[in-house]
Amino acid sequence: MVIEVGRSKRAEQAYAFDDIAIVPSRRTRGTEEVSLSWRIDALTFDFPLIAAPMDSVMSPQSAITLGRLGGLGVLNLEGLWTRYADPQPLLDEITGLADPATATKRLQEIYAAPIQAELIGKRIAEIREAGVPAAGALSPQHTAQFASAVVEAGVDFFVIRGTTVSAEHVSSAAEPLNLKQFIYDLDVPVIVGGCATYQAALHLMRTGAAGVLVGFGGGAAHTTRSVLGISVPMASAVSDVAAARRDYLDESGGRYVHVIADGSVGRSGDIAKAIACGADAVMVGSPLARATDAPGRGFHWGAEAWHETLPRGERVEVGSVGTLEQILHGPSTVSDGTMNLVGALRRAMATTGYTEVKEFQRVEIVLG
Repeated sequence: MVIEVGRSKRAEQAYAFDDIAIVPSRRTRGTEEVSLSWRIDALTFDFPLIAAPMDSVMSPQSAITLGRLGGLGVLNLEGLWTRYADPQPLLDEITGLADPATATKRLQEIYAAPIQAELIGKRIAEIREAGVPAAGALSPQHTAQFASAVVEAGVDFFVIRGTTVSAEHVSSAAEPLNLKQFIYDLDVPVIVGGCATYQAALHLMRTGAAGVLVGFGGGAAHTTRSVLGISVPMASAVSDVAAARRDYLDESGGRYVHVIADGSVGRSGDIAKAIACGADAVMVGSPLARATDAPGRGFHWGAEAWHETLPRGERVEVGSVGTLEQILHGPSTVSDGTMNLVGALRRAMATTGYTEVKEFQRVEIVLG
């Protein structure tokens, strides 16, 4: 629906996850009948949750823990673990900073240290040696510079993640990354984003990506809307990108690109709504930052928070509710959707009568 905004502008009505609800059907099932299995490229995971590449969420050890629990952890390859041989003292300092203004300034100073290619290889090797899938993320600005180190280290998934990533970036300051050529030359599956519209997603799918991230990421820790005036209501964005996936499937003669919701996913109900809108999987940050064994120890921040000239994020205190295993698999000791994320998704599917994630994408939703 298009709405007139004054006399010279029109805008489409868009909806966030908070604006929609899932509708039960006539059939219900036992939770034991539900499979949450998710397969992308050659790997199968027990559930369709990916940990966001944020230093407050993922360290090599927490990525290993998540992998053993059945999910996929993505390490930020521009974070503390690839800038410092021992980042623990700096993590202790960040979580101990008193006020937001001090935290932002200190984050800028800490993350000004150079990324070390040898540490990229070392961190990925730690994860691989534990026998779980290894995934690492770079921003488009650093992808060309460090791609060889990432690939040589043997990642299972290469994630190119930014606030907004396009297949047609134009810059006179530096040679832009040619996504299509870059992905074509790689033997590693690539997940790329964020994007928020049908057309942007279709262009990213045409680059050969295995998956497309929908949204801006950052969620609870980003201030992009306040700083740049840019935002995306996620229910509408995921639905639009799911439509692009369907049309690209026809255009390409059967090539399926996974849609991964990345942003505004704070509680278990948001995960279910994201899949109901068409997502194949969900990238989560703040829910996992609440783990007692998360690197941020109850604090949460992303790459937007340390930009050297225009920070678009902040360090926020999200608190701790349980271990990573409890947050994923329960049992939950709270009733606000911050624990037993996997169990909640399973229950939502069982309550609405669906046994497979792909089927659950067809569930009815309502506004309100």
